[in-house]
Amino acid sequence: MPTALVGTEPDRDCPLCPRLSGFRAANRARDPQGFNSPVPSFGDAEARLLIVGLAPGLQGANRTGRPFTGDFGGELLYATLLACGFAKGRYQARPDDGFTLVDCRISNAVRCVPPQNKPLPAEINSCRPYLSATIEMMPGLRAIVALGRVAHESTVKALGLRGAAAPFAHGAVHQAGAVKLYDSYHCSRYNTNTGVLTPEMFHSVFAAAKADLDRGA
Repeated sequence: MPTALVGTEPDRDCPLCPRLSGFRAANRARDPQGFNSPVPSFGDAEARLLIVGLAPGLQGANRTGRPFTGDFGGELLYATLLACGFAKGRYQARPDDGFTLVDCRISNAVRCVPPQNKPLPAEINSCRPYLSATIEMMPGLRAIVALGRVAHESTVKALGLRGAAAPFAHGAVHQAGAVKLYDSYHCSRYNTNTGVLTPEMFHSVFAAAKADLDRGA
């Protein structure tokens, strides 16, 4: 499916992944007031920083319609963006809280919520054209922060890098033309509760990206 034919966001009833379509329909029946659709990117397409997560959370972004909004990981992510100057306002875990991003955009490798938060490889591949289109349509893009291995691997493919040349590791930085790819462990409840990812580790990735952007590196 050529990127030129898909745009940057899936339709509300995107049929590409039958399992996710069925899950979406079931969620709409269970929670008709929820968003329950492919979650669009959040932030200005002119931004220099793009954050790529895994997929919307069932009780978070899938319900609210804004990436990481209402998800456990959103608390740490949005606090970190505020601290690093990539956001302003007060995050209140709802899409009408007035919280805005600064020189930053947030998207996901898979735009629809998957069962158990685990998209299948075929679903990741089917959704990648939207990630590729999002990257291509950000003219000022200079930095991408990938949250977790799945987001990293899909972003690497979208950037046209060889996986062996850009292995995932927390804090790693890879160059793809004018764009730098920064890796972080995902800010999931499991990672933070087990100490795999601390707030300090997470902050350091965004601080490095901010420093590089500020000096034009």
